[in-house]
Amino acid sequence: MSYLTQKTIKNNVHFNGVALHSGAKVNINIKPARPNFGIVFKRIDIKDNNLVYPNFANVTNTSLNTTIENEFGIKVSTIEHLMGALFCLGIDNALIEIDNEEVPILDGSAKNFIEKISSIGIEVSNSPIKIIKINKEVKFKEGERFILIKPSTLSLDIDFELKYKNSIIGNQRNKFKIYEDDLSDVYNSRTYCLFEDIEKIKKSGLAKGGSLDNAIVVKDNEILNSEGLRNNKEFVNHKILDCIGDLYTSGYRIVGSVICSQGGHYLTNQLLRKIFQERENFSILEIKEKNLPHTLINRNLLRSIA
Repeated sequence: MSYLTQKTIKNNVHFNGVALHSGAKVNINIKPARPNFGIVFKRIDIKDNNLVYPNFANVTNTSLNTTIENEFGIKVSTIEHLMGALFCLGIDNALIEIDNEEVPILDGSAKNFIEKISSIGIEVSNSPIKIIKINKEVKFKEGERFILIKPSTLSLDIDFELKYKNSIIGNQRNKFKIYEDDLSDVYNSRTYCLFEDIEKIKKSGLAKGGSLDNAIVVKDNEILNSEGLRNNKEFVNHKILDCIGDLYTSGYRIVGSVICSQGGHYLTNQLLRKIFQERENFSILEIKEKNLPHTLINRNLLRSIA
């Protein structure tokens, strides 16, 4: 398999489930797409003006999820886990038909997306991929929270830390080379919340579809999910999954080194906006096999699919 040409899925793949925040039942159908099509969402419950592009400039909400919206006010929310799965599988082009406003949460991670798309298989084109190369350090800071990206040679590194007063979550930090490391713990890590925050979240009209089937709930020094954690850094690993998905709203895979402390959807989106404000911050390069002997999608994952 050529790592450096554009890819789509071989056949349609369907998912259905409950939406985390609206509680609605949702169906999505991911379809193959031609080279240079990109990732596009299509609201099939709406007849007109129903295409929504997952671009950082179209992000209109970052409170507990990432929501994109087109110029006609048509939205698709909670896109981050699916976008993370597509990024790491190397899917450049796909049409995602969805019959409601919010992507289903499934088990709260990217695990189901990764497994089912992998079982369908990947179609490789002859069209070269493009990448975003970071040329200079860019940083966004809000109080003690910050995210920065700086130049890297051939990789996307994400170094992420959490700081919680809760004794179960505490201070966690992890780092991955996204194109090289085994990302199983990232894909499998579920969204989470503190028990004391649930009432406040629901009063805001969110988490109507939340349950122990799709989120980790932490109460004091106890995890309420009977099966416990899937890995010992599941909290920070899930944040890295979110970060990957949000970075893919840049349009292409990125070569750079990300360091983040206490970040989330808002900080990642603000970082992307800041990067693309100045042309000197980045380059967009067309990559061909002959001039870059390196994968820009995860080799370990692709070997398991091929």
